[in-house]
Amino acid sequence: MFSKPRSNGPDPVSPGDSYPRAPVPRPPMPPSRAAASPEARAPETGRVAPSFISADMTVTGQVRTSGEIDIEGRVKGDIEAHRLNVGETAVIEGEITADSIVVNGHVSGKITGLKVRLASTARVEGDIFQQTIAIESGAHFDGGIHRRGDVPRIEAPTVTEDPDTEQHADADHDHQDEDDG
Repeated sequence: MFSKPRSNGPDPVSPGDSYPRAPVPRPPMPPSRAAASPEARAPETGRVAPSFISADMTVTGQVRTSGEIDIEGRVKGDIEAHRLNVGETAVIEGEITADSIVVNGHVSGKITGLKVRLASTARVEGDIFQQTIAIESGAHFDGGIHRRGDVPRIEAPTVTEDPDTEQHADADHDHQDEDDG
């Protein structure tokens, strides 16, 4: 006649219990798309997963990476990257410099790249400096297109020697020359 209600979780521990209860397993967290940890690297290439600026995010200031970045949100500032994907919901107010640029959203500013593609949903207001360009039917473009053979490549920053060290070495060399002659 009477039935004991079923509980969905583990039984509560009573003061008389002398053994610990096993923890309830939790489902694993999905990996973050913007993760740059070594685990996020593709094992065969060693490349880092692309960075991501989501549609609900606004970034004010300069954005720089030697890798890939996908933007769906708003950026008010200049962007430098190896590869840049401007999503349909993205709004960028500033200059863009990258090796490969795909624009699906709105860009207001100069674009400089080796390969530039304006998708049919793109809206660009500014000049484009490029080696190769593709403009799909339906893209809105207001600016000039300039072909460049010497468009700068974006590479990882390198450590340079201190210029003062080089000057001191040259100065010591000059003093030796004076003593010799």
